[in-house]
Amino acid sequence: MSEQASADSDTAAGPVVLITGTSTGIGLASAIETARSGWKTVATMRDLRRAEALRAEARAAGVELDIRQLDVTEAGDIQREIAYCLNTYGRLDALVNNAGSAAVGTVEMMETIHFRNAMELNFFGVVALTRAAMPLLRDSSGCVITVSSVGGVVGQPFNEAYCAAKFAVEGFLESLQPVARTVGVRVHLIEPGAVSSSFVENAGIDSGALLSAAGPYRPAISAYLERTSRQFASSSAQQPADVAEVVLSTLQDSSAAFRIQTSSWARDFVAAKLNDLDGSKVTGLTAGWVTTQQG
Repeated sequence: MSEQASADSDTAAGPVVLITGTSTGIGLASAIETARSGWKTVATMRDLRRAEALRAEARAAGVELDIRQLDVTEAGDIQREIAYCLNTYGRLDALVNNAGSAAVGTVEMMETIHFRNAMELNFFGVVALTRAAMPLLRDSSGCVITVSSVGGVVGQPFNEAYCAAKFAVEGFLESLQPVARTVGVRVHLIEPGAVSSSFVENAGIDSGALLSAAGPYRPAISAYLERTSRQFASSSAQQPADVAEVVLSTLQDSSAAFRIQTSSWARDFVAAKLNDLDGSKVTGLTAGWVTTQQG
């Protein structure tokens, strides 16, 4: 069930944060960053066999983590880990919803179950864990931070299932924010653009298989995949540590905004949508992602 890297059996002296999806990328970097800054960090992941990278980073940084197993799609896991935080530390000051998975394809290429799976992990996992954590967060006047995406604001070609789930996350939390505030709980959305991490790789996306199954969509998805490979290259994407710094600053800032983009590119991209009442600017922009003329 768990791997307790270094957990206090007594009530925590400092603030306690639970972070999901810490085996790679933003979650891993956020766990290291919060622990380095004095937070008791409960770093969770679905499969503890993938914890070695996190353990290695923790050793290199000289920090202590409490590494735990948590699948956010399993109600039993959620209840167990919330109870663990209370029984072990006596409190929970923050929840960072980070676990998620990509889903690439268009509606004719994907079975309905793929859409359901994307919603289950990326949306219902956030809802279920947030719901379970709220009583402890009310007691601590804590906060919920959810790592969304610019894809939670702007629909993106061949990301129909993923963007639908992230749109749902943003609607859920935008609605919850003023209500949670009345009971002393802060709610925030973090919206990165492309981040150099294992996110796409972890989704098991096979470009060759996508192209083979694309049929009439092959030219469009070929152009999309070419653009995506450029966007997620380390030379042009943000690093996970950059986003982790935003997560930490949001944890520490009681006046932080509700919606926070992590780069100037992300701010400009989101702003294009929020200022686009009829949708023509955004759809005109993303249309270029699926044509071979795109530079």
